[in-house]
Amino acid sequence: MARVTDAPKVVTANRLQDGAVVWLTAAGDWSTRIADAQVQADTAGVETALGIARASAARQEVVEPYAVDVVVEGDGPRPLKTREWIRAAGPSIDAIPTAA
Repeated sequence: MARVTDAPKVVTANRLQDGAVVWLTAAGDWSTRIADAQVQADTAGVETALGIARASAARQEVVEPYAVDVVVEGDGPRPLKTREWIRAAGPSIDAIPTAA
């Protein structure tokens, strides 16, 4: 059973095809952009979204879906925890400069 707090939530997972971090959208599909994620405001919505995500996991599209606490800002949801903020921002390895 998912742990539910009062904060709004989005559902995330990793896509099995390439390992990318993905976010569940209102259409029930997956996006690599957290801005596309559907925000769930209540426990029923979170459980419904997790059910959709678990069905996707059963079809081997994603792995380990779970809900993430967010705050909704003008440009969309922003994760409250640092780990999820890093996941939403994309691979941290992309930010490391390479030697010339």
